[in-house]
Amino acid sequence: MMSWERLLSSMRFGMEEYYTENKHDRTEYQRDYDRLIFSSPFRRLQNKTQVFPLPGSIFVHNRLTHSLEVSSVGRSLGENIGRELRKKYPVSDAHFEEMGAIVSAACLAHDLGNPPFGHSGEKAISTFFSEGKGQKLQQQVESEGGRWSDFTCFEGNANAVRLLMHQFKGRRKGGFALTYSTLASIVKYPYSSELSGGKNKFGFFASEENDYKTIADELGILHIEQNPVRYARYPLVYLVEAADDICYQIMDIEDAHKLHLISTEKAQKLFLDFFEGEKLQRRIDNLNFVSDINEQIAYLRASVIGLLVDECSKTFLKHESTILSGKFNGSLIKNISQKAQKAYKNCSDFAVKNIYRTRDVLDIELAGYRIIGFLLEVFTEAVKNPSHEYSKLLLQRIPEQYETDSPQISVKIQSIIDYVSGMTDVYALDLYRKITGIGLPNI
Repeated sequence: MMSWERLLSSMRFGMEEYYTENKHDRTEYQRDYDRLIFSSPFRRLQNKTQVFPLPGSIFVHNRLTHSLEVSSVGRSLGENIGRELRKKYPVSDAHFEEMGAIVSAACLAHDLGNPPFGHSGEKAISTFFSEGKGQKLQQQVESEGGRWSDFTCFEGNANAVRLLMHQFKGRRKGGFALTYSTLASIVKYPYSSELSGGKNKFGFFASEENDYKTIADELGILHIEQNPVRYARYPLVYLVEAADDICYQIMDIEDAHKLHLISTEKAQKLFLDFFEGEKLQRRIDNLNFVSDINEQIAYLRASVIGLLVDECSKTFLKHESTILSGKFNGSLIKNISQKAQKAYKNCSDFAVKNIYRTRDVLDIELAGYRIIGFLLEVFTEAVKNPSHEYSKLLLQRIPEQYETDSPQISVKIQSIIDYVSGMTDVYALDLYRKITGIGLPNI
């Protein structure tokens, strides 16, 4: 059984030698939040696709606005849980009052590792190595002990962990030097790519595996398997995941309505289906006070988010002992009450069928495959043949923080993935045009 007293730790990764338990400990989690929100990788999320193409005349969500909203919902979930746990364990030394700050910071960071062009960007990186020209690198990577599945199953969540923890060249030890609790809250799948079953679902690359072990062991996270390594989920991961699940589906319905992909009547029905009885009638009555259609949908969306926050909070508290024993299965959203669960599934099914397969979304995916595949091809060739004149020109475009001069091919490839995955949609497209000669700088 995991213990809250150990699980909630303000020790900072990379700064362990400076750690002391003192009266300022409980501000450390808020510092994580500030450190993330002022960072360059977080700002770059503004120009990364969420679902729909980046805003034109109608504003829809990008990765930045999505992350801010997830953080807001995550804070509410964390505060709800922390408040109830303090009542349950009144004399505990655990930092229950700071659970909202921990979860909100982790939510800010949960998408930092996602490449440009939405989820298609993850697939584009994976398929470059599993189906594309990157296949020829497999033997060389494995011959030096590299983990090939890290590349063929590229995962944005694992990449976020790397971005936050890895000491890039010229940077300080510990990466962002976040608290152990915040870092553990981001690892959605606490095992390596060797256990991913060929899917893009794992928590850390080989390069960060030992670092995660250090954090997990310090926090007392249950160790399920030794080789390959697998841990139980850190409890607050369920709250970060729930916040993401809530925002992802519900906000996409609102965005689709703004883009006229679904009718007002359909959007209203999807949201009203979460309620029944007096609560349903109250929302129907309240719609009559607002004539603006978009405000009506925004009101219903806010009501649904409030309901789901309440549902997920109750589910977490109901299953607290199972979560602490590492035996809870699935996500919180899949264990909420039957009425809410059915309504959420209806939203999800509708989105898959009518939103995520629209022509504009597919066009972004097609462009993403082409652009990311091309950039990976030219830059991996460059690090393999650094003495070639063309390679020298290409390598000059890569910032010095990336280890393109490493003697290990797996580290070189990882450095190229670090570079490409950190790009915004706009930067990747611009670089693609310049390298191919389609677009030139002003002369």
